[in-house]
Amino acid sequence: MAEDLGLYVPPAARIGDPLQRVGTPSLVLDLDAFEFNIERMAALAAAHGIALRPHAKAHKSTAIAAAQLAAGAVGVCCQKLSEVYPFVRQGIRDIHLSNEVVGADKMAMAAELARHARLSICADHVAQIDALGAAAAQAGTRITVLPEVDIGQGRCGVTGSDELMALVERIARYGSLRFGGLQAYHGGIQHLATWNERRDAALRSAEKAAQHVRHLEARGIACSVVTGGGTGTVEFDVESGVFTEVQPGSYVFMDGHYGSNEWGGTLKLQHSLFIATTVMSTAKHGMAVCDVGLKGVAVDSGLPRVRPGDDDALRYTAANDEHGILRIADGDEDDGDVRDRLGERLMLIPGHCDPTANLYRQYVCYRGDTVEALWDIDASGLSR
Repeated sequence: MAEDLGLYVPPAARIGDPLQRVGTPSLVLDLDAFEFNIERMAALAAAHGIALRPHAKAHKSTAIAAAQLAAGAVGVCCQKLSEVYPFVRQGIRDIHLSNEVVGADKMAMAAELARHARLSICADHVAQIDALGAAAAQAGTRITVLPEVDIGQGRCGVTGSDELMALVERIARYGSLRFGGLQAYHGGIQHLATWNERRDAALRSAEKAAQHVRHLEARGIACSVVTGGGTGTVEFDVESGVFTEVQPGSYVFMDGHYGSNEWGGTLKLQHSLFIATTVMSTAKHGMAVCDVGLKGVAVDSGLPRVRPGDDDALRYTAANDEHGILRIADGDEDDGDVRDRLGERLMLIPGHCDPTANLYRQYVCYRGDTVEALWDIDASGLSR
């Protein structure tokens, strides 16, 4: 039996702490930039008369979702059923699961959640619809189903009109289900490098969605909701005349991958999410080692980079489990004396914000140089 020694990990931060005293690694959120991003996206959607349903898989935080709803969002998206639970518990009751589910356990979860929230779920196979219909009927509830159409990503979703009609007709068989419109998302174009590339790809994808809508309307089926879009294409999505609802997620934070995109338009989103790190070793000439490695930052979309203005001479070049390697930018590995950087604190911009957030349990929120709030990442690790 474990002995209670009164040993507990001290908190990395407390409200009122100077930012420089926050323990590292920590996931930190610049509230001024965060609020700017929230307001800009809400204003964009409102100006075009489009519903904003931000994707909570980016942040997994009920506090952030509450801020988005307060700014005018109609609800949120989640990607996994287990992810939905903390949002419903916190009173967020309009949730779209932008994903398909299979298996008896998932159907039971969906039916349970639908008793407490306005839940909609995607489907791209009649077997999914049959299972959802049966589970909802048994639970005495009703679930909204949105067939997913593939508008170019080649992942989930049907491509043909006949396939789509089969899904819509199957939904109509069940009194426990309702047809809610179409899910139409293309994640593969969100990071196309140039503004014009993304615009052209977004317009092509929107036209594919429009073809499905026209097909349904020709059959006498009204399609009141077409939901999709993302941070990289949202300015084109809201102008397409096709989407009634958009699902950007990363916009609240931005990241290194999005930061490498060319941005035209009017949004001008700012980096708000960083990993606070400390240089913990300078034993090797020309190299500094910080305390953020693979367990503190996702590298699937590229290595993190040092926030401009912190130490512009350093670049993050490699990640080990708990070590990050920093070298003098544009120099040979033996160039530069970094010994005076021992203990230096830096802010890193993650390459991909979504999986980075999932590595942590809390956002340390700061304004200026002071910790103002601590927000739980309620859905961290919930991927079922």
